[in-house]
Amino acid sequence: MASVGDVIVKNSNILHGTPVFRGTRVPFQALLDYLKAGDTLDEFLEDFLSVSRQDAITALEDAKAALVGQLG
Repeated sequence: MASVGDVIVKNSNILHGTPVFRGTRVPFQALLDYLKAGDTLDEFLEDFLSVSRQDAITALEDAKAALVGQLG
C-alpha cells in the first residue's frame, strides 16, 4: 500500500488503486467533486460517515501543499 499523505492511500486492491481515505473505500476525488459542485464539507461528511472532519481537512491541506509545491 502506497501512502499519498497522512489520510489518503492508494492500494491496487481497493478501487483499482484510486486514492481513498485511509480505512475506507471513499475516494478523495469524491470530496473534490462535492466541493466543485458547490456542496459544503458538512454535506460531504453527512454522506460519507466513515470520513472524519479532521481527515477531510488534512487531505485538503495535503493536496494544497502538493499543488503549491509543484507551482513553486
